[in-house]
Amino acid sequence: MSVTQHSGTAVTQDNGTVMTQDDGRAVTHDSVVTAWREISACHAAACAALERELGERHGLGISDFEVSRLVDRLARHGLVERCGCDVDRRGIYVVLTEAGEQRHAEAVPTHRGVLARHLPVSMLSAASSGR
Repeated sequence: MSVTQHSGTAVTQDNGTVMTQDDGRAVTHDSVVTAWREISACHAAACAALERELGERHGLGISDFEVSRLVDRLARHGLVERCGCDVDRRGIYVVLTEAGEQRHAEAVPTHRGVLARHLPVSMLSAASSGR
């Protein structure tokens, strides 16, 4: 038997079972892997849906390679402005304009809706109960 510490909770591993010390629930290693796969799949689906829907509905889609072009586009549309960094002249801050704040407010329900559709009900229940 081995005991490890993770996020303040002691975990005992013995014969394929993980026992959390804080609430006494026991789960198998297989169920932990299954849960992780579900979380990963939900994350991937939610990220893809957020990128697609925020892009289609609000012009806010982004990929890892388009950050600079996105800032250019947002600035052209008056949603952000670039500001120099006083401490390091190489740095640039991107600040929402009033129009950008309004667009953000319009996009919030889309963001929340996508997450509500793609996250498992059990996660939503746990989050709302403070667990």
